[in-house]
Amino acid sequence: MLTFLRDRKVRDILWQAAATLVTVAVIWFFVRNASENMVKAGIASGFKFLWRDSGIEVPFNLTGYRPSDNILALLWTGIVNTLLVSAAAIVVATAIGFTVGLLRLSRNWLLSSLAGFYIEFVRNIPLLFFILFWYFGVLAALPTPRDSADFLGVIFLNRRGLSIPTPDDVTGLRLALAAIVVLVAVQFGLARWAARRQARTGRDFPVWPVGLVLCGVLPILALVAGGMTTAWDVPTLRGFNYRGGFVLVPEFVALFAALSTYTAGFIAEVVRGGILSVRQGQIDAARALGLTEGRIVRLVVIPQAMPVIIPPITSQYLNLIKNSSLGAAIAYPEIVAVFMGSALVSTGQSIEIIAITLAIYLALSLAVSVFMNWYNARHKLVTR
Repeated sequence: MLTFLRDRKVRDILWQAAATLVTVAVIWFFVRNASENMVKAGIASGFKFLWRDSGIEVPFNLTGYRPSDNILALLWTGIVNTLLVSAAAIVVATAIGFTVGLLRLSRNWLLSSLAGFYIEFVRNIPLLFFILFWYFGVLAALPTPRDSADFLGVIFLNRRGLSIPTPDDVTGLRLALAAIVVLVAVQFGLARWAARRQARTGRDFPVWPVGLVLCGVLPILALVAGGMTTAWDVPTLRGFNYRGGFVLVPEFVALFAALSTYTAGFIAEVVRGGILSVRQGQIDAARALGLTEGRIVRLVVIPQAMPVIIPPITSQYLNLIKNSSLGAAIAYPEIVAVFMGSALVSTGQSIEIIAITLAIYLALSLAVSVFMNWYNARHKLVTR
């Protein structure tokens, strides 16, 4: 028996099993204690409330939710709204962050100073201030619906949101989207072929100019052609507001802009640190081979910096998703606002609602972490 316990692997398994049992026992104790106290206090428990009619109005939703639907549909609407603003903000924040991070290392004093000022300003201001600034400072200054900014007579911008036309028949747009997918696949295959050809023969292929045509010009032409063959529901001014089409509410725009510009400052510092981690000898060797500064950054610096950049940038993505809950401050209908706010007040089942909300945020964070870890491992294999 003692010989068996001297095995380090066996001891590790036993300790992990003991820790798991203790954790389960503690959770079970608290859950049972809370359940008994709720029964004594006459507080309803369980998850049947999810199938009750919600009766809650949601001004912005992409799921077709109506107040006559149940609370589960309300929860799904909040999840979709959270995913929408988080995904859009992650894309824009990454683009801005990489751009500002590169400008921070520029030899141009003005560009470097402006990037540095932006980074320091963002990192020393609370996110809630950014949200309120965009909502009350920027969007509140927009004109009234009757004085809306007009774009080509079909898009209207005012303080109540951005009204855009929606297609009545999406057949043409589906064909355009299919064409875009094919063009992107062709560009991806062309880039891989050009890389293998360059490694084998040393001859370059104009990947970027061809990619600009395949992924820039032709997709625009495809969308224009698809749009011209589609009937549209154009917003029209009726009374005090525009009716028809789709309205991008100012709450979404304010939260999206705040999350993007705020997170971009932190991503810029991550990018700067990753680039500085690349040895100067690698850059000097690339210059000795006659590579231009742009190609040095794209082919030498960024690939070697990515393993350093990805782990901390993952943390910024997770922070952005969790920070989207601050949208409740401006009544954007994300998970916290519609579920922990409206649904909790309507049902009074706080423990279940809080537990579901925590589980959703945990699942979203774990999904992002798993994807970024997979991407990081794949990138390490490629650059090894």
